[in-house]
Amino acid sequence: MRECRTFTPPHVMRGWNEGEEENGRPCNTTLHPGPDLTFEQFLKTVKECCPRMVNAVKLRLFPMADSELQDMEHFFTILPNAFSDSEAFKTSVVGLFMRQMLLAYNKLSFSQVYKLFRSLQQYSHRGGRPQCDLSALTTEDMELTSNEDTSVDPMEKDELDMGALHQSDLRSGETRGPLSQKQAEYFLARQAYLLKNDENKAMKPAKLQDELNNILKFNPDFAEAHYLSYLNSMRVQDVYISTHSLLHYFDRLILSGGEGKSNGDEGYGRSLRYAVLNLATLHCRFGHYQQADLALQEAIRIAQEANDHVCLQHCLSWLYTLEQMKGSDSVVLTEDSVKMAAHFCLPYLASLGIQSLVQQGALQGMPANKLLDALRGTDIMHWKQSLSELIDISLAQTASIWRMYGKSTMARQQAQLLLNMNSLEPVNFGVQQNNTEPFAIALCHLAELHAEQGFYGAVTDIVKHLKQQFPPHTQHAKLWMLCDLKIQFEKAMNDGKYHLAEPHVTAISALNATEGLYRKAQLLKALNQTSDASRVLQRVQQLSEKNKNTEMIIRVMLATADLHWDSSGFATALPLLLQALALARQHNLQSLESETVLHLAFTQLMLGVPEQALALVQDVLECVLAHGSVLDKARALLLAARCQAALAATAPEEHRLRAVELCVETLGEAALYFSQLNCKQRLREVYYLQARLHHSLGNVSERNKSALLFRLLNQELPQSASAAVPLL
Repeated sequence: MRECRTFTPPHVMRGWNEGEEENGRPCNTTLHPGPDLTFEQFLKTVKECCPRMVNAVKLRLFPMADSELQDMEHFFTILPNAFSDSEAFKTSVVGLFMRQMLLAYNKLSFSQVYKLFRSLQQYSHRGGRPQCDLSALTTEDMELTSNEDTSVDPMEKDELDMGALHQSDLRSGETRGPLSQKQAEYFLARQAYLLKNDENKAMKPAKLQDELNNILKFNPDFAEAHYLSYLNSMRVQDVYISTHSLLHYFDRLILSGGEGKSNGDEGYGRSLRYAVLNLATLHCRFGHYQQADLALQEAIRIAQEANDHVCLQHCLSWLYTLEQMKGSDSVVLTEDSVKMAAHFCLPYLASLGIQSLVQQGALQGMPANKLLDALRGTDIMHWKQSLSELIDISLAQTASIWRMYGKSTMARQQAQLLLNMNSLEPVNFGVQQNNTEPFAIALCHLAELHAEQGFYGAVTDIVKHLKQQFPPHTQHAKLWMLCDLKIQFEKAMNDGKYHLAEPHVTAISALNATEGLYRKAQLLKALNQTSDASRVLQRVQQLSEKNKNTEMIIRVMLATADLHWDSSGFATALPLLLQALALARQHNLQSLESETVLHLAFTQLMLGVPEQALALVQDVLECVLAHGSVLDKARALLLAARCQAALAATAPEEHRLRAVELCVETLGEAALYFSQLNCKQRLREVYYLQARLHHSLGNVSERNKSALLFRLLNQELPQSASAAVPLL
């Protein structure tokens, strides 16, 4: 049936043999490989080659399409006479093509011949010709003036005009006919390619599903269409349709008795075990861990019976992935998978296993040098094997590890390296392979790093690009949504606009329950609802211990210490802070370690030991200024100024003046950082301390200036926002 769909060229060839020549010579026709042309496109091509032939094509095709089936049969009956007179013509390209078409037609059953006739009618009726008597039409009346479909959305047209499959093949409505086999295969291959490399240039999910339904309506056993329907449903997280399409794909693949490896008992078993494996991955994707485990066990059993080591390795890799998703320890399974993948020369699976081990090692507190050495070893293999996808994953993972360790400069460097690296894979159709998860992670890192430095204009541009590259219906959109919400929440909290921060808490909770509860506790503490904040922090502690989220456990400890400060329980906060410090050092979390040390320093200052407090601040001040956020820098400098002021009060008279001046300089630097974030509540405290210090120095003008700024902020800020103790 694939050859029988191209029925229009014979009319052109027949008209040419009947004397349709240009300048006494046959016109030259260039054959272009690709999907079948629409009727409008075909006539336009013929007109460019030989304008006088267009009318002959129409006069031969339209009467045959408007008549009965016997007229088409008569055409194929007299077809050999068109090239039986010339021996040279029999071996020409045209002659060979006509013979192939005739042989294909003779193999058709009656029902297939009728389908061919109906397809001919639909093909000619979609040519846009007026429904009237053909004998009354002149050549000018039958000329096509436009091959545009005005009913098609311009955006969708731009997407499909990049390839050879035009929008006229994909019109919506009841009059839309079936695509040829070649057209359907090209359409499916192109859309699958776009879904993999640049989802934004693929058709919208609803439109693509409509086209797939149209293809399956005329050919329900088209396995590739079912699989593309499965991929399309995954874009919108549709559990029912994705499962339904995946099962139908393998049913059609097995029952169709296809060619090659899909045929016979071995092909049936191979398709069956990979069907079960794909079903397991689908359940993993939607969090159905019990169903995924059962499907994996079944796939492993079938693969063992068939002695399929490759399938077994894929099953093992998904097995340790499933254990990770469930929160279990999967280090042993991962190590076994890496060893077996290396034994069977499967570098892709081996590298994925190593990257998984690195991720688990980072969460369990392994030394940073060992983790980075392991990643560097896999990178060498990636470049040798040209595994572009794994290179992207490795760079994104390295950026995340540096970020977790508190090295913002190194994290920014790795993210920039990923975004500026050219893909090793061949990319066509003007596609940029930048819609993968590593690119989303790298951009989110950059957005958060810019937000930490107070560059909210750059953050807006990055988030805007993320929204364009990863629309809300795509699978990786959750990453930038959560990132954007956390940035907006932190900005509202710094501005003291708690009424704006509250809606963000609800949105964050919808994407990540633990993060949402932690932000809720922060908001409750800022509103002086300490009892409610304490209860929420206890829930976050339980969830974090269950998920083995060390970073969140430490943050909860620090937030709990803040609550102890509000009730002047500085001594009770010390054991909690020491425990958090030990945990941060064990897991090499330098950023959290510095923050914990600052909390300890503030506690010691409140307990009356400013010398030890200042020593602790100076130990971590260099690291905070190098890698910390603007808020961290400002808080560290403010705490250092407090310690210096406390020491200046008890210093000898000859050193007191210099100590106070040094404290004023430190407060000035802290004020600059707080001003970048528009953190008015902290600025109010800085201006108050500056006014007191300038008063002790006798600087009346500077004292009055600081006092005026303090008064303005104190009038602007609500009294409920002031804390019982000075903020760190």
